[in-house]
Parts: sequence; structure tokens; C-alpha cells
Amino acid sequence: MPLSALRSGFQKFLRYSAQRRTTPVGLVFAVAALLVAFTAVVSANNLLFLILAAMISILLISNFICRLSLAGLELDFHLPEHLSARRTFPARIFVRNGKRWMPSFSVEVAGVGESAFSTPLYFPVLPGGSTLEETVEVRFDRRGLHREDGFEFSTSFPFGFLERRANVTLRRDILVYPCLDPQPGFEELLDTLSGEIVAHYRGRGHDFYRIRPYVAFESARHVDWKATAHTNELQVREFAREEEPLVEILLDLDVPAAHREWFDRAVDCCAYTTWHVVRREARVRFSTQDFRLTVPATGDIYTILKYLAMVSPKASKPPAGPHEENSFQIVFSASPERYPVVRWRNACVVGPDLLPAPPPRRDAARAGQEFDHGGRTDHR
Repeated sequence: MPLSALRSGFQKFLRYSAQRRTTPVGLVFAVAALLVAFTAVVSANNLLFLILAAMISILLISNFICRLSLAGLELDFHLPEHLSARRTFPARIFVRNGKRWMPSFSVEVAGVGESAFSTPLYFPVLPGGSTLEETVEVRFDRRGLHREDGFEFSTSFPFGFLERRANVTLRRDILVYPCLDPQPGFEELLDTLSGEIVAHYRGRGHDFYRIRPYVAFESARHVDWKATAHTNELQVREFAREEEPLVEILLDLDVPAAHREWFDRAVDCCAYTTWHVVRREARVRFSTQDFRLTVPATGDIYTILKYLAMVSPKASKPPAGPHEENSFQIVFSASPERYPVVRWRNACVVGPDLLPAPPPRRDAARAGQEFDHGGRTDHR
């Protein structure tokens, strides 16, 4: 027999063995059947042979009904349209019994491998031709593109001697945004940046900002005479600027190999900062060496998050300068020393010193990681 045929037969045997498992109760029943068989052969007792035949018939019937219970089952998986890493989201699972007249009993649905679906679902009965729906929680630990293809049906009906399994493959790509929940250091950094943005955009609007001392050559019409009389020094009323501020956020993709872990943290912080600045109704221009988008003029925040979900570091030239001279500029870069020059000299640069990389996990050390769904809630 050719070697390829032997290999193919062995692989089929392994797949078949993986599809069924003998339960502890089944092992006890099999041992009992062996004892009955041995006793029947030794004693030549016809009654024992009848009992042995009945026990073997029960095993065969159990295996047949298990296989029949899993036949014709279909699975569908509905997720929210927008998902972020390291956060739990509700998802809906639909299980359909394609057999018109025969129900399926004691069916369990579970995720296998790296599936984000970690909580098994148990269905006592699936009537013929019916579709049952359950809500589960899913969680993705990393950003990027995921393929949710690890589901498995299992049942040990009717006697619990054998457990049969059937794999279900869903060919669907799921895009997961960077984590938008506050991480250590993110909130403090955002509060600092928010204060600097407000200070940067103080001006002559209608919303009162503060009273401050008079500066030479300012117009006298802005002097607050009551505050001046109270302090005996000229005081000026300052107002918030009427126009919406432009906040420019730059993510530098040129990252040395030693800072690759920092880059993943910088992507999370960049997404977190962009998300919250947009929610405060400021205009945001996000850019890298190969991507530029202004919210809301040329796109929305979800376009930026989709880009950040797939972005990776690469050797690139320094990006172009800011879009507007008077914008507030935030730069995420692993090499901050090259940004205090040229046109980004007024930028707030966030580097490895301000945003350190996360400490290594224990397993890695032994061997050498309020979101708004927005829009629609279901996405097939």
C-alpha cells in the first residue's frame, strides 16, 4: 500500500477519534460488558450471551442517536458593528435544527481554539425545523483582523456513554479596534492634553474664559473695570474662541525594533485620545506617513479606528508638517528628538518617557499584554 494512502487513512482515523469521546460512565459500562463477555465464554451460559448482546446493542444505539442528534444543525453568529479590544460585548448566537420532524436533545455549543466565545451554551432540546437564539458575551484580547471559525456542537444523548462532536466553521473576518478603555496613564495624559488644548484656544468669543492682568498694547475695550477697581490693577476679560479648535494627532510609524511593544501601547493611547477629543466636538486631523483624515470634514472617527486596528510600524521618512499653523498638535513617536524641529516644534510630543511600555506578563517572563457602539448594533 502506498505511503500516502497509509497517511491519509491515519489522518481520517485521528479525525474520527477526535469527533467522539467515551465518557467515564461509558468506560464503566464497557468494563462491565467485558466482564459479562468473559463470564459468558467461561461458563457458556446463554443468558449471559443475551445480556452481552443487549449491552452491545445499547452502545450501538447510543452512538447512532448521538450522531443523528448533531445532524442538520446550523449556526449563525451576530456581533455588534463596532468592537474594541479587551472589552466584553454582547453577541447573539442562532442555532437552527434543519431536520423537519426529528428534534435534537442535549446539545452544547462551545468555542474552541482562540475563539472569543468562551461561555458554552446548553440546549436541552432543539425541536425539528426550529431556530433558537441566545445572547453571549465575547471578548477579543488584541486589535486587528480576527476569523471567528472555532465552534463545536457536542452531545452525549441518550445514555451518556459516548460524546460526539461536530465542528462548525464560520468564514467571517472580524475587525477589532484598539482598546478604547482607559489604561494606566491614559487618563492623566488626556487630562493634561485637554487643559493645554483649552489654554491654546482661548480667544475672543462669547463664552467667558477668565479674568487676567492687562498686557501692554491690548485694546482698552476688553478691560473689566469692576475687577480693575477691586484689585487696583488693570484686568482683562478673556473669552473662549468661537471657532471649533483643530487638534492634529500624528502617529509616527518609524519605530525601532526595541520599541515595538511601546508602539502597540501608543496605538491604544492614540485611539483613546482621538476618540475622546472627537466626543468633545473638536475638529481632529489624524495623520501618519501614509494616512490623513480630518473629522468631520473628510471622514468619521470609525475610519480612523479601522486604520489603527490594522496599522503596524515600518521604516518611513518623517511626515509632512501640520495642516494648520495655529492647530494644537500631538505627536506619538518613539523618537521624540526629531520633532522639536522644523514645523512640529510647537507639538506636544508623547514618547516612551511619557508613555512607558507595559510591564511584561508573567508567562512571557518565564518564557524570554465609556465605549459607544454607535450606529447599528448588529452586523452579520
